[in-house]
This record gives sequence, C-alpha cells and structure tokens, in this order.
Amino acid sequence: MDSDHVDHLVEQWARERPDLDTTGLRLAARVIRLQRFLDQAASHAVARFELQLGELNVLAALRRAGDPYALTPTELYRGLLVSSGAMTNRLDRLEAEGLVVRDPDPNDRRRIRVVLTGRGREVIDAAMDAHTAILRDAFAGLDEPDRARLEDLLRTILVDLEAQPER
Repeated sequence: MDSDHVDHLVEQWARERPDLDTTGLRLAARVIRLQRFLDQAASHAVARFELQLGELNVLAALRRAGDPYALTPTELYRGLLVSSGAMTNRLDRLEAEGLVVRDPDPNDRRRIRVVLTGRGREVIDAAMDAHTAILRDAFAGLDEPDRARLEDLLRTILVDLEAQPER
C-alpha cells in the first residue's frame, strides 16, 4: 500500500514520541486533509459561478428548504455551523449579487427571512451540478461497496459527535 502525508507525520511522531497514541490523530488528519482537497476542488468548480464555498452552502440550504426557499439567518448560521457575523457577510454578498433577498417573515414581522431569488435558484442548481460532479469524481477510486462502507463509518462517527450535548 502506498504511503500518504499522514504516514510521514506519524513516523515522525513515532520517532520523537514512541509513547504517543496516534490512533485518533491518524484518522482525524486524513479526514482533515481530505476535506481540504475536496474544498479546493469544489472551490474551483463553483468559481465559474462567482461563488465561494460558504456562499454555495447558503444557497444550497435555501434550495433544500423547498418552496418558498426561505430560512431565517439564525436557521442558516446554526445549520451551517458558522458564526452570525460570517453569515451576515455571506448574506450581504449574495444579496448584492441578486441571489437572495431579505424579507420580513409573514408570520412574525419582527423576524427576517432570507429568500432565494429566481436567479439564485438558477445559479444554485447549475453550481450544484458542477459541485456534485467534482465530489463524485473525487471518490471514483472506490467501488460502490467501499463508498457505502466509508459513508456508513463516517455516519457512525458523526451520529455520536452530534449527540453530544455541547454540539
């Protein structure tokens, strides 16, 4: 089996700290490196739509919400695990590009809803086609049973982490 960058790091730790248990480190470092590679590929795929990944995520959340494609800023930042300040910046940019609008909530005028515009829907649909193609290609080296097994293993870890009260 070929070695990766994490193998090199673990070898260094084994030399310097043979007592150190690197089990979690080996797994986490690979997940983190994989995420960075996926983010780079996805960023490239959506750049032609003049979007950054964070903006893509906002548009995708609104699109997945279904008609009328609206969520509150709080629902967005909690669902996407970002700060309210980061969400405000993303919404400002998306609104300036005409991809979303902020409207009063019809059920509570004290609240604001972020609504996907028609143009925003067109952009997110096209961007998601490109995004999912890049991600599909990234895992093409695995056959279907291996992809399913990896997905199940990652789900198991996330279910445990998401169930922790401080999450």
